[in-house]
Amino acid sequence: MDTVYLSLGSNLGDREGHLRDALARLEAAEVRILRRSSVYETEPQDLRNQPWFLNLVVEAETRLFPLQLLARLQDIERDLGRRRITPKGPRTIDLDILFYGTFVIHTKELQVPHPSLEQRRFVLEPLAEIAPNLRHPVKGRTAREMLEAVEPQVVRRVDVSL
Repeated sequence: MDTVYLSLGSNLGDREGHLRDALARLEAAEVRILRRSSVYETEPQDLRNQPWFLNLVVEAETRLFPLQLLARLQDIERDLGRRRITPKGPRTIDLDILFYGTFVIHTKELQVPHPSLEQRRFVLEPLAEIAPNLRHPVKGRTAREMLEAVEPQVVRRVDVSL
């Protein structure tokens, strides 16, 4: 089994429901969730004129190979109504592989660690909550260190029961 870290986000429709459904579908897709962060409400970062997001990060185990895992995540996104119309635009659900063990993967389909990880407070806050000492396999910095260095963005913990 490999340990993976995944980010989940939603800013359309029933945001809580989409996150809840995605978590259940991950378990059904051979991804065993070990730990889950709190839920954070975050302002949009790249394309600002859209609804705010709910985000969280999970630590999980899987026997799936990286591209198999990516395919399962994309199936879950599609099943939950994700439409890739506007890059960085609104979405019912967004599932990203942040880390896959200590592997470094650079293919056309998948880059791990996630290439934008260090610039995303909405990912680093929940990641540092559950794995503050997790070390980036290329940069060598921990989740906590990356969080301390990232640009400001409104990210606030919210009381959501998933």
